Order: sequence, then C-alpha cells, then structure tokens
Amino acid sequence: MSDPVLRLVNIKKRFGAHKVLRGIDFSIHEHEVVVMIGASGSGKSTLIRVIHLLERIDDGQIVLAGEDISDPRVNEDGARAKIGIVFQNFNLFPHKSVLENVSIANRIVHKLPKEEAERIGMELLTRIGIAEKANRYPDQLSGGQQQRVAIVRAIASNPQLLLLDEITSALDPQLVGEVLDLVQELKAAGSTILMATHEMDFARRVADRVVFLHEGRIAEEGPPERIFEDPRHPATKEFLSRLRIK
Repeated sequence: MSDPVLRLVNIKKRFGAHKVLRGIDFSIHEHEVVVMIGASGSGKSTLIRVIHLLERIDDGQIVLAGEDISDPRVNEDGARAKIGIVFQNFNLFPHKSVLENVSIANRIVHKLPKEEAERIGMELLTRIGIAEKANRYPDQLSGGQQQRVAIVRAIASNPQLLLLDEITSALDPQLVGEVLDLVQELKAAGSTILMATHEMDFARRVADRVVFLHEGRIAEEGPPERIFEDPRHPATKEFLSRLRIK
C-alpha cells in the first residue's frame, strides 16, 4: 500500500480545561473515503478544523503527503492549498457570483489566469448541473445549490484531500439527497475524502472505513458493514441503538 495522504499521530487539542481531542491516530490513503460518526461534541468538527490548520493542536503530528504540516514553521497557506474543505453553513462569498466563488482559489492561491480558472469553474458547474447559475449570487440559490457550489469551490483546485464537515446539517431534508449524490460522484472519481456526518445510511453506502469518535477518542473503526452490523465497543452500540440503526 502507498504512503498515506494523511497521517494523524496522537492528536490532542483542548480549549481551556476542556480536552476535546485526547490522542487521535489514524491514516487515510489515496482514493479512500473515511467517514467519522459520533455524538455532537465527540470531536469530529474540531478534528477537521485542526487538519485544515484553522486551530493549532496542542500535541501530535499532522502529516499531509509526507510533510508535517503541524510544524509551527510550515507555510500554513501552502498547506491549506492542498486541502479542500466544505463547512455545514456553505461559507460562500455573498458579494461574489457563483463563478467567482468557484474560481477564486485557483486565481488567488494557485495563480492561474482568470480565463483558465473560470474555464475550470464552468466545467465543474456544468458537471453538477447548475452552469446556468454561474452569474447568480449565493442568496439567489437554494441551500442545496449553495452547498453544491461550496463543494465545487473546494475541488476546483484538485486538492490532495477533501474535508467535509456535516455538509447536510443546515439543509432542508429534501435537499440532502442532491448534495450526497455529488459526494458519491466524487468518490467514484477517486477523491480522497474525510467526512463527518450524521447521515448513517449514507455513511454505510459511501465509506471505505468508518471511524467512531467518543469523547475525543477513536472508540472503534472498521469497514461500514462491520461497524453498523456488529459494533464491538459499548459506546458504539449505544450510539447506533439510539439512532435505531439496524
């Protein structure tokens, strides 16, 4: 097996006296989809934020494609340029058009000419079926359309790793499916993805591996059929039973 795209070693993070991450270890290999599940407050979103260097860890190592990006001397902007991230609340630039939103990273970070960045953006918008919205602004789109645009923005620069943090949590139930369909397309295209979600049926379908976080630790991990059908840790069993996962 090739070297992992991402390797986490003993990741610890606290906010004041509250220990949020208590020693997280796992790796993600190229083209792998790893889905994190767990109760609210288990550390999923914090782990995604520290991987993207939005929060600094207190201890451990975050190794991306062989580089320790948790080293304080690392160029944070350069490291982030290799990672795409999508949040639950879209975080689109409200004063920029859809096309400007999906091309801005390639223009500003990766220094592509405007025409090339917009060509890539239009190709991706066409692929997800909303090219006709290219000149609209985010507040003129539905929530599902905004989230699909946010995903396109994250993948436009062909990142080595894609982080998805509860990307359906802010959506009306009828819009969830169209966003999750796009994630399945990304998986089929070979993207390397770390995803936090409460959509258990989707996690079962899309994940190569499921990681269950409990109180800032990995309580259990494995293939989805094993985690959902034969959980072994008491906390995993309790969590899934509350959700009535059969």
